[in-house]
Amino acid sequence: MTRVKIRFQCNNCGAISPKWTGQCPECQAWNSLTETAIEKESKSDRIKLHQQTPAQVKTLDQIEPGEQVRTLSGISELDRVLGGGIVGGSVILIGGDPGIGKSTLLLQMFAALNEKSGLKTLYISGEESIEQIGMRARRLDLQLEKLRTLTENHLEQIFSIIAVEKPQIMVIDSIQTVYTELLQSAPGSVAQIRECAAQLVRFAKLTNTTVILVGHVTKEGTLAGPRVLEHMVDTVLYFEGDTGGRYRVIRAVKNRFGAVNELGVFAMTDRGLREVNNPSAIFLSRHEGNVAGSVVMVTREGTRPLLVEVQALVDNAHGHQPKRVTVGLEQNRLAMLLAVMHRHSGIITYDQDIFINVVGGVRISETGADLPILLAILSSLKDQPLPRDLVVFGEVGLAGEVRPIQGGAERLNEAVKHGFKQAIIPKANLPKQAIEGLKITAVSRLAEVMDNIPVA
Repeated sequence: MTRVKIRFQCNNCGAISPKWTGQCPECQAWNSLTETAIEKESKSDRIKLHQQTPAQVKTLDQIEPGEQVRTLSGISELDRVLGGGIVGGSVILIGGDPGIGKSTLLLQMFAALNEKSGLKTLYISGEESIEQIGMRARRLDLQLEKLRTLTENHLEQIFSIIAVEKPQIMVIDSIQTVYTELLQSAPGSVAQIRECAAQLVRFAKLTNTTVILVGHVTKEGTLAGPRVLEHMVDTVLYFEGDTGGRYRVIRAVKNRFGAVNELGVFAMTDRGLREVNNPSAIFLSRHEGNVAGSVVMVTREGTRPLLVEVQALVDNAHGHQPKRVTVGLEQNRLAMLLAVMHRHSGIITYDQDIFINVVGGVRISETGADLPILLAILSSLKDQPLPRDLVVFGEVGLAGEVRPIQGGAERLNEAVKHGFKQAIIPKANLPKQAIEGLKITAVSRLAEVMDNIPVA
């Protein structure tokens, strides 16, 4: 039998020490030793290990491709983010702010699975009592007779229960509350999270059980615990949005069974989360008249083009240092774009406070937002509204060139679908065939845009 010993491993260099010290003896890093469990093999275990048949090296053409069996969750927006459904034996990690709707979404998913697929599910909570879970399920008007729940945070006890229950899909809410007897540290510590997650991943692969882990997030918005937690699981989903707002966005940042950066949009109601099939409609505000500093762009999240509104407010700076504030965009890129606009268009903003906001709480990380940002800033600076039926996208380089972006034709078709009649795009994204009802202005330099701004 294997014996378990407690050792302390450095998070910086990986060195192992028999006891905790403030400084790592190998790399001299401070406060980097964390408790970990190490299984020491006995002599009989080593003999059995050497007697096993060694693995064989194969080329990829010798491997028969196996078809991934996916199960539809009953929530189409969640299936889109997962890449087409739930894969058996996968481990999914869902993170988000408290109260964002993680537990609500999983309860609704379990109710849909019980109704449509008949899979055996088990909801394990280490934070709430069964009574609290039942109250939420009644409020959501879910079928209670098939929702199997358990309140437990002792990992060994959980394994003994699921050995009898044999669920096909199970939820651990949350991984920070689970602890194992192999370690003496408190639940939620780095060592406990890493060891418990490793055992759950091993269990999922051996039994072909889908395990969904709910994780806490830090104040910076990243998953709490060791970074290795995201590397151990198959899929990492983030729940985004303002807890006081109505809309929620779930995004895949890692997916071994599908595309990353897919986006699912939900609306929070008194009966739980409701899917939003046309998210472009909610990200576009409805102004009664023409407003300066507002421009619509087409971004792309995974395989889905989205119309979002970018707003800019430019005002005289009253301090020694002008403010540069962005919500939903990278702040360093704004500083770079202002320098490009000054260098190649002669527009001065060093004495102006500039505020940039993406309506609806969407985060845009692609470079296609460069041209819309500059047009919104110029519109606000000159107090000159842009046409309401104008859509813009394009990357701006340091030399003042307007670069093409991926999926230009799909973005234009999405704009036409929502009634837009004008577009300013990079010249390289100009479609080969004209699009009916859409006037396209193709540009290759930033100066071409700034000298010929359309007027509302």
